[in-house]
Amino acid sequence: MLAAGVRSSPGAAVALEVLCECYWFPIYAFVRREGYQQAEAQDLTQGFFGMLLQREDLRQVHPSKGRFRSFLLTALKHFLINEWQKARVQKRGGGKPVLSLDFDSAETKFELQPAEPTTPESVFQRQWALTLLANVQAHLQSEMEMDGRAALYEALKPHLVGDPDAHRYAEVAEKLGMTEAAVKMAMSRLRKRYREVLREEIAQTVAGEEEIDDEIRELFNALRRPGS
Repeated sequence: MLAAGVRSSPGAAVALEVLCECYWFPIYAFVRREGYQQAEAQDLTQGFFGMLLQREDLRQVHPSKGRFRSFLLTALKHFLINEWQKARVQKRGGGKPVLSLDFDSAETKFELQPAEPTTPESVFQRQWALTLLANVQAHLQSEMEMDGRAALYEALKPHLVGDPDAHRYAEVAEKLGMTEAAVKMAMSRLRKRYREVLREEIAQTVAGEEEIDDEIRELFNALRRPGS
């Protein structure tokens, strides 16, 4: 848990880069909602992660100090206050480590934000939750593909959350040449694995097992919150 922030942890640098590359879009969305234009927000996002990688700031993240999500948001606010002027005048990347971030798709995603007024914090929380769920689904898809069950995953994916009507099971069964009972069993197993992977993903960003359930509740509240 939070292996990226434990100085003696094997592969800490790799863990940090993986976490940053997985969860960079909520940072970008926060910066854009703060009012920065696209190019400036891109520079600030790269500069922020460059700072973390270069200074190894995540050594401060220890299991006794809380959640990676909260750490990143606090660190970002300090960065924007204290370092944005310096970052603006530097060459893109500023000579710091640069991550491979797909800013083209990021701007498309940002433009799909709800039209209602929102705070940068609510945008960050919502995008963090969406990013985490996307990572979980990507993990599940990879597992199913490796097992030769890619078609089954694609058919069941829309029904991971919520209970599909009986006729949906019948449609999937007919499409895949399975019985309805087999489809229902596959759905039950996939949902169980979904919950396991969700908890595993969240465990990488919180201080301990006891925080996982609270983090799940907070993230799903961020998805449901009006105007977020």
